[in-house]
Amino acid sequence: MSTSIASPVPVRRSGPGAWFDHHVYSLLASLGRMARKPWSTALTIGVMALALALPLGLWSALSNVERFAGDVQEARQISVFLKTATSEVDAGALAESLRSRADVAAVDWRSPDQGLTELRGVPGLGETIDALDANPLPHLLVITPAHDEVALAAALAQMPQTDLVQHDAAWRERLDGWLRFGGRLAWVLAAMLGLGALLVVGNTVRLDIQQRTSEIGILQLLGATDGFIRRPFLYLGLGYGLLAGVFALAMLTAADAALRPPLAELARSYGSDFALRGFPALEAGGVLVCAAILGWLGAWLVTGHYLRQTRPTDT
Repeated sequence: MSTSIASPVPVRRSGPGAWFDHHVYSLLASLGRMARKPWSTALTIGVMALALALPLGLWSALSNVERFAGDVQEARQISVFLKTATSEVDAGALAESLRSRADVAAVDWRSPDQGLTELRGVPGLGETIDALDANPLPHLLVITPAHDEVALAAALAQMPQTDLVQHDAAWRERLDGWLRFGGRLAWVLAAMLGLGALLVVGNTVRLDIQQRTSEIGILQLLGATDGFIRRPFLYLGLGYGLLAGVFALAMLTAADAALRPPLAELARSYGSDFALRGFPALEAGGVLVCAAILGWLGAWLVTGHYLRQTRPTDT
């Protein structure tokens, strides 16, 4: 036997109290309907969760790829190798003059001795370096641009002390292009799969409405407002969306836990301490809110369409 949408017993409270009571009743009744249909509820939540997890997983993967490739400042760095005849005094003076430029954010000056010490720490190169009669390394200036790194690299190449400018702008531009494409793809998938989740919730709520057509018709004849009739179904859709958001975050967290150890081991082999970053608390909360709104919107659209078609008319 189906459960009534609203209690037939007259409420003793009026005004805001009655409005609040019906909200509480609608919420509890919606939770009860979900609990009484566990398989149907699990199927709806599972489909919605997958629709949410796919774009969220892609977005998280792109965020981690961007971090793995290095932050923006590091990717923009320009390495300037000075001529071997440049003295330490001249190299230091050049570094100071570059720091005063408006298009330069930072300058890291590395002497030949510092470079040789870094190379000596690389496995397999220690004995080779010790066999050298003299230090062949030049002074190195690692420059972080403040604005347009391409124009700055061209200007640095024209300096008389410069022997070689190393700046892989093409690689960074390609990486930025792929990241922009991936971000746009994530938004497109989010829109398409979000629409799918909306339809799933709408269809589930529609089936629930069809099981209660006689009750809805009686409430309409008694003068119940559309908001009064619609409220339990809105809570039903909101519950579907919220639980789907929780399940989607749980799946992504499980995937993160499964991928974190092998990826950390791979990063250590490259001398990096990179680790996957999941969803912070604020972002996770935003995902849950958006999922709940998506479920609420699907229920609102379906119930609104049904009530407009079945609203009694005067004859």
